[in-house]
Amino acid sequence: MFSLGEFGVSTPGDETTVAVIDDEPAVRTGIARLLAANGYRTECFASALAFLERAEALEPGCVIADVAMPDMTGLELQRALIARKAAYPLIFVTGHGDLRAGVSAMRDGAVDFLAKPFEPGELLAAVRRAIDRDRDRRTVNRGLEQIETLLASLTPREREVFERVVVGMLNKQIAGQLRITEKTVKAHRARVMRKMRVRSVAELARMAEKLDTRAPRAAPRPA
Repeated sequence: MFSLGEFGVSTPGDETTVAVIDDEPAVRTGIARLLAANGYRTECFASALAFLERAEALEPGCVIADVAMPDMTGLELQRALIARKAAYPLIFVTGHGDLRAGVSAMRDGAVDFLAKPFEPGELLAAVRRAIDRDRDRRTVNRGLEQIETLLASLTPREREVFERVVVGMLNKQIAGQLRITEKTVKAHRARVMRKMRVRSVAELARMAEKLDTRAPRAAPRPA
């Protein structure tokens, strides 16, 4: 493990919590002290299972986990988080130079895989990258939530028009498929643009793409 001596104090972090998971008390304490000295808020766990019980409420911006732990290993924790769709950036630390484990962890999205003893600067740099990644993820999620809120303001008919406009259907085609007049389509389309707060179909299509919206390409109803 690293020394808590003169490692230098970097620019303090933000209010994001860093979860530290290791079954060795000395390791947990050492990492927590290093992070605290550099302005980070931490919460420590003696096992991956203990962390999972708190993860949803904690919503850490970064997770530092040992690889070899009893009950649940670090890689098993990573798979559990993936199954939960919990995209917490993971940094693994290990006392065993397991190349295969490192490759697996990185392939599944880990930020870094550090071998003990590691330099304090290595861990701090990895934490910074992890928190930057988490901040970007949260920014994207907030944007998606805003789009979903706007989309929810559409009436069922406006949603039908929206779904067809974003895949490039013309007003005449939409009118024929929905069995309404082109004038009515234009009115719905204008309301969709206003409610979604966009000025062009291209912007509307980008919103749909972000939400992975797939408009139905239903055949026109028989006369």
